[in-house]
Amino acid sequence: MQTFRSSDVKGIKFTGSVLLLMLTGLTGLSSGAVFAADEIGPFQKTDWPCWRGLKQDGVAMPQKTPLSWSETENIAWKLDLPGRGHGSPIIVGDYLYIAVAEKDKETRSLLCVDKKSGKKIWETVVHQGKPTPPKNARGTQASSTPACDGKRLFINFLHDDAMYTSALDLDGKIIWQTRITDYVVHQGFGSSPTMYGPLVIVSGDNKSGGAIAGLDRATGKISWIVKRPEMPNYPSPIILKVAGKTQLLMTGCEMVSSFNPLTGVKNWEVEGATTECVTSTVTNGELIYTSGGYPKNHVSAVKADGSNELVWENNTRIYVPSMLTRGKLLFMVADGGFALCLDSKSGEELWKGRLAGTISSSPVLVGNKIHVTNEEGETFIFKATKDSFELLGRNKLGDECFATPTICGNQIYTRVAFGAGEERKEVLYCIAE
Repeated sequence: MQTFRSSDVKGIKFTGSVLLLMLTGLTGLSSGAVFAADEIGPFQKTDWPCWRGLKQDGVAMPQKTPLSWSETENIAWKLDLPGRGHGSPIIVGDYLYIAVAEKDKETRSLLCVDKKSGKKIWETVVHQGKPTPPKNARGTQASSTPACDGKRLFINFLHDDAMYTSALDLDGKIIWQTRITDYVVHQGFGSSPTMYGPLVIVSGDNKSGGAIAGLDRATGKISWIVKRPEMPNYPSPIILKVAGKTQLLMTGCEMVSSFNPLTGVKNWEVEGATTECVTSTVTNGELIYTSGGYPKNHVSAVKADGSNELVWENNTRIYVPSMLTRGKLLFMVADGGFALCLDSKSGEELWKGRLAGTISSSPVLVGNKIHVTNEEGETFIFKATKDSFELLGRNKLGDECFATPTICGNQIYTRVAFGAGEERKEVLYCIAE
């Protein structure tokens, strides 16, 4: 199986297998975007094919989900997971896919689960040996969420001091593996792949100087690659339609950066982010939002039209949980355990409400309800409104949770853990009425 190093690719290059045919898009794209004969999808309304959903914004279809659950209430099924991981499950068709890592076996794997019964269908070891473990004690070697284009699964793992992207078919057979960049661990790694046209797009910012790359989904060949600063940074690449243009956006490394997702050519770049970011940016159509926690706490709004304008900024610590937008509202969940609603244009705080504990997973919007889970496994459901903070539900499951829930098809899929140390055990739950 052939692999490619970052240094093997210079400039911008498209493989012969990329056939550009027509104008379309993945996230409501307009003219100017092209895609390959090998289309992405089609997906059902009940699918959740990548990190934060098809539109990469953490917004689920309006649906009926329970407001209360426990170990004995509203549990459709549960499945014990091997090892340790913080990645979220994805759903495509009748199946769920999730990444796992086992320290003792030195394996990093992908699992396929029947979404109706919770029965494991297959498990594929993607890498074994030569682990690159996190330095943060709370980190894992399976913190990336997979992506699926309807025909293949894509997953990022660290292996042998480098970041790799791998593609598997829907039966769990490895199709290709591509080495993206050297990777020097500062805290850990959790960047998830995304898809656009003929490409799967991945990032690996790190202290040795990482990369963002677009790979041919069918072959794994690198179509373009962009070198990044020598700084630790953790966001996933996000593709949004903003300021009338489809843009690939990255925050962190002290910059907010926009690229053409087909070519990697930089649209614009502006100061307006901290060194280390984690969150996935969202948009209100004109502005994008960046947040970070080192070396300072901050949230900012940046114009995405290339004008280099920083519109507003505050010092709230929104370091790990990603944000949500709904109309003219920006919803944030702070690491310290409280929720905020801001006017997305001005940054004016409309309300602030207390949750509990420390929060590392990201909120999910379902209709007019926001779901978010703290590190102790307690999920809060509150109203997505500008009027005031209104808590609708509060439910505990497990002893620990870092993974963001996946909500689709009237079901909540959540990854939690029980116990600690050698007794710690991860469980995947399907919550439904």
